[in-house]
Amino acid sequence: MAEADAWRLWRRSGLPPGHWNVPIFDADGNYIATPDFWCDECAFAWEIDSYRHHADLDGHRATVARNARYVTAGIVVLQTLPSRLRTEPAQVERELRAAFRAARARPRPDVRRAA
Repeated sequence: MAEADAWRLWRRSGLPPGHWNVPIFDADGNYIATPDFWCDECAFAWEIDSYRHHADLDGHRATVARNARYVTAGIVVLQTLPSRLRTEPAQVERELRAAFRAARARPRPDVRRAA
């Protein structure tokens, strides 16, 4: 349900189209992550991170490791709580636009999505 809300919010934002749940790799072919949403144009990832799936020790470790891989690859990532998609959609849309602008403002890192 959260991804459906995210999809509607992204479409309403007018930002360029992207891909949902595609694996991303670095220039050497090493796996980085499978973001909920990926805008390949500027290597921008959007993660809808729920407390339920990221709060226990293993989930938290995996999230921190994933975010470290994003950062070391030069990927701009925005994390959003699923509840905010419905309770604060305008604010989330502003955050999406700002994160997208940040991604476009830097040179695109050498990363690729799976075909």
